[in-house]
Amino acid sequence: MTLKALLGAAAALSMTAGLAQAQEKTLTISVYSFAQDEFNEILYKPFEEKCGCKVVVETGNSVERLAKMEANKTNPVIDMAVMSMADSLSAARQDLIDTIDTSRLTNYDKLYDIAKDPNGDGKSVGYTFYSTSIVYRTDKMEIESWGDLLKDDIAPHVAFPNVTTNQGPPALYMLGKAMGSDSPDLTAPIDAVAEKADDIVTFYVRSSQLVQLMQQEEILAAPIGRFAWAPFAKLDLPLAWATPKEGQTGGMNVMVVTKGSKNRDLALEFMDFWLSTDIQTKLAEAMVDSPANKDVKVSEEVANNITFGEDTAKSLKLLPSEVILDHRDQWLAEWNAKVGQ
Repeated sequence: MTLKALLGAAAALSMTAGLAQAQEKTLTISVYSFAQDEFNEILYKPFEEKCGCKVVVETGNSVERLAKMEANKTNPVIDMAVMSMADSLSAARQDLIDTIDTSRLTNYDKLYDIAKDPNGDGKSVGYTFYSTSIVYRTDKMEIESWGDLLKDDIAPHVAFPNVTTNQGPPALYMLGKAMGSDSPDLTAPIDAVAEKADDIVTFYVRSSQLVQLMQQEEILAAPIGRFAWAPFAKLDLPLAWATPKEGQTGGMNVMVVTKGSKNRDLALEFMDFWLSTDIQTKLAEAMVDSPANKDVKVSEEVANNITFGEDTAKSLKLLPSEVILDHRDQWLAEWNAKVGQ
């Protein structure tokens, strides 16, 4: 073979190897299914352009995500995932996720303190948080305390979150605080809700069903997460976001890296991109996520429709993940026995 032919063959081999390497540069993530059109435009496509890679997106709830991670523990098929704080701790206890090297995250120091290491195990980073309070009709009632939800004249107009939802335990916890109980067993507030179970309109599972109920005046008040507020704000009704004297509760979603991921570096690069001021600002402006990046600035209109600002972040009374995991079965058993929903 001539020298020219050898050089040509080498160049072709090099090009083939380069193409194969580019094709192999794929990041598989598992996320919640909501607002995927917005995430695609704001987050996934720009990252693909930046990294010259392909982002494969799987969607579903945390239970499905954890089950898939456990089923593929020895040969992970997901590189990076997002989930609730409690589910992150559950994944850590099952040795499904790895310690995050935060020195690789250039935006880490921009995060609110509550988002930097939410579970205190170094295995998750918060990317969005939300407050939980009560949406209510200001022309029909006054809500000054979580305990007001169970008043005789208010309970027949209330939708309360089922204990199986993300909003259920925090709402019960705040109801307990209004009753003078700070116990994580939630027995006192579950008993109190059980006493009013026949009066309460519904124990909802999806917050999306509440907008129509409010519009039809079948309900006049409901505890919800701030992420669900925007559709209510668009209703032509005198609605307000309560500021109960006991405070607001809420939750946080976190990022994790799957243990044994073959694309760990790419996963960290993607996480850092998501946490950047630019991306977090765009997601906030689209009212998709409330920013965990404290450098984000938004208009007053946007701020009023998301969970925003350092004071809010500091004021949230979040249920610790270990409390949720260690008491979840007991809460469900008591709820089913007493509330029967």
